[in-house]
Amino acid sequence: MSCRLEILRDERLAAERAAHILTETLAAAIQKRGWASIALAGGRTPRLLYELLAQPPFRDAVAWEQIEWFWGDERMVPPDHDESNYRLAAETLLTVLPIPAYRIHRVLTELGPEQAAAAYEATMRAVFDVSEGEVPHFDLILLGMGQDGHIASLFPHTPALQETRRLVVANPVPALSTTRITITPVLLQAARSVLVLVTGSEKAQTVRRALEDRLAPLDIPAHLLATVPGEVTWILDQAAASLLSVESGPCPERQ
Repeated sequence: MSCRLEILRDERLAAERAAHILTETLAAAIQKRGWASIALAGGRTPRLLYELLAQPPFRDAVAWEQIEWFWGDERMVPPDHDESNYRLAAETLLTVLPIPAYRIHRVLTELGPEQAAAAYEATMRAVFDVSEGEVPHFDLILLGMGQDGHIASLFPHTPALQETRRLVVANPVPALSTTRITITPVLLQAARSVLVLVTGSEKAQTVRRALEDRLAPLDIPAHLLATVPGEVTWILDQAAASLLSVESGPCPERQ
């Protein structure tokens, strides 16, 4: 695997760097295979990134219509709900760029948790043309990280962390009294590249634990990224990186 850490001065510079990596990665995939695939992040962190991608110079950097758009996780809310990960990306990015509707694959939350997860996995298999037992290789999975170390909706000590077969599951999250639809470690491990964008001083302690502590994915799900065979890039602002013992460069060795 290849793991790199990049620390930028502030949130905007971090988002700009993430935009450069995202567009370069997807453009290279399109040049190589004729199309590209991405799983988008939810939460508040990617909003600025999405807004930047919809503006020059980034909006002119990629053949956006050649990209298949998925999500790494989704809340069990309607697509027009304020907390919908789909809605955030749709309003800031997907409706601004020239993307055909058939390339955009949202989680059908109206089906209910289990059915929505199964339908989403079926959609992935159809788009990637892979059968049962095979795993799609996303060109890029974009992630944020919560203060508890969760990535996508892989929360600490939840069943999805130990999934070994399915690509997408309905994951009960007792700490939030809810269920989320999330990709599983199976899909994450198959990604060609993973981009993790984390900003803010409130994440500093978790960033240190995620990057420098010994592996314990059940406690800090972001530790799963240490075993991804593809390229993993962490983009942090100085506030989020303030407790790390290293600067930009290779990811630190764990103690």
